[in-house]
Amino acid sequence: MSTAVKNNVIKGGEFLIKETEASEIFIPDDFTEEQLMIKQSCQDFLDQEVFPKLDEIDSMKHPELMPSLMDKAGELGLLGTSVPERFGGFGMNFNTSMLIAEVLGAGHSFAVAMSAHTGIGTLPILYYGTEEQKSKYLPKLATGEWKAAYCLTEPDSGSDANAAKTKAELTEDGKHYLINGQKMWITNGGFADILIVFARIKDDKYLTAFIIEREFGGITMNEEERKMGIKGSSTRQIFFNDCNVPVENMLSERQNGFKIAVNILNIGRIKLGAAAIGACKAILDRAVKYSNERHQFGVAISSFGAIKHKLAECAAHTYASEAAHYRAGQNIDDAYSALVAEGIDLPQARLKSVEQFAIECAILKVHGSECLDFVVDEGVQIYGGMGYSTEAPMDRAYRDARINRIFEGTNEINRILVLDMMLKRGMKGELDIMGPAQAVAKELMAIPDFGNGGIDVKWYQEKKVLSNLKKATLMIAGAAVQKFMMKLSHEQEILMHLADMLIQIYVAESSLLRTEKLVGVHGEDKCLDQIDLSRIYLYYALDQTQIAGKQAIYAFAEGDELRMMLLGLKRYTKIEPFNLKEARRRVADAMIKKNNYIY
Repeated sequence: MSTAVKNNVIKGGEFLIKETEASEIFIPDDFTEEQLMIKQSCQDFLDQEVFPKLDEIDSMKHPELMPSLMDKAGELGLLGTSVPERFGGFGMNFNTSMLIAEVLGAGHSFAVAMSAHTGIGTLPILYYGTEEQKSKYLPKLATGEWKAAYCLTEPDSGSDANAAKTKAELTEDGKHYLINGQKMWITNGGFADILIVFARIKDDKYLTAFIIEREFGGITMNEEERKMGIKGSSTRQIFFNDCNVPVENMLSERQNGFKIAVNILNIGRIKLGAAAIGACKAILDRAVKYSNERHQFGVAISSFGAIKHKLAECAAHTYASEAAHYRAGQNIDDAYSALVAEGIDLPQARLKSVEQFAIECAILKVHGSECLDFVVDEGVQIYGGMGYSTEAPMDRAYRDARINRIFEGTNEINRILVLDMMLKRGMKGELDIMGPAQAVAKELMAIPDFGNGGIDVKWYQEKKVLSNLKKATLMIAGAAVQKFMMKLSHEQEILMHLADMLIQIYVAESSLLRTEKLVGVHGEDKCLDQIDLSRIYLYYALDQTQIAGKQAIYAFAEGDELRMMLLGLKRYTKIEPFNLKEARRRVADAMIKKNNYIY
């Protein structure tokens, strides 16, 4: 279902050391007519079934409302997009499932319930279940007859998931496991029929996963949690008291639970980022419309430069993040196709393809959630006093957005994971990071090269900037590795600064590649706004990379090394002046004229 050119299958994390051609990436314009119809069906569902009931959903006065919405989504096939046809689903590719996550991401609490069911609730069975388990559970999960929840977190185990204390003890007859323990923050907990539960057998090092039906008994729960946002999402503490689970309901192998949790969370991370982009677009739509409707000093506030600045920055962030998500999504689909061609069975191929791009999944979880926080904060500001009123839409959007920086692993954990995975792959020889890092160190001692290095003249400055930002990251990362060696994992502040550099590089490059591909198809004259959007974000990314780079250098370098690295950072973060104010005005004016987010 993709029109992206597949010259080769790249490796996850390789963006730091390898140039990507614009023709190789997938962009939203590449979606087929069929995919766009699916997108419209999702939007129609929100418009007709969810948006008119947001207050009722959040009130939780009618506990049956959310399950009934899930039933309707199931009737439309929206719950079975990733489930193979033989189990009652549609077996869509990864980027199509990302598109669905994006559109429904604007659905507030419904989006949370939906993603928990279709993602962490269903996928463990799809990818790790036996044929019998898949045949029993997937058809009913795909239609929504059964709803699913994921039970991992406990009072004393959040980010450290493997510290869970819930126990699974084999009965004397060897036919059942008795599950005892407590789980908390369980999305869909109030109405889920199927629970994916992680418990420890005896003194095993790692957890084991189980498929538990609510009807097995021995399950009680607290009242619904009172939360800052996503108030309509069912969130419960669940207690297991001698819950009797047949041995055949063990999911995968004993002690494989931690691996299941990690791999499923990789998928959840990038899907969460995509959902955040859908929410960004919805917020921008409302912000643009309100700025046209709201008048002060006799004119619409959309005519003010300060408002245009906010609208354009939000648009540039959203455009760039969207580009990065579908770029990574296509990489995952391409890796999947290559693995299937090698003879690997379909579930394993899907897991391995996502695992290959776990770095990008973590990057996009962070960027998507923080992009949404930025956009919704500016949305509140554009609405002014009405932004703080519960009568206007920004109140709910603002509160609901905040959880995304905590869901699917906190953004701090994900930042650390980005660097940890990148460096581990370098040590294993899967990515040649130290080679390019050493080359950068030698380059710093040489006379600067002022040639274009064969880069397309049209994109010379932008690509040169990105190339230099990669060099700055390699310079600092290489020096940090040399200084701390295996102890670098304890320097979390440095890891997070380096992660911020990688995040900005990946997203800015994705934005530029998206625009370059569009220009190649439609011509420069028809893509002037997109060129502005990419440049606006590139200048932002450069500033953020420079700040993060300085903070990292300050954290470990001293004396001559400190001065040399700061000079290197300055050299690698140069850029020609560009009138960003006029670019922002052009972007904002185009949206203001159309009265919505148009990119």
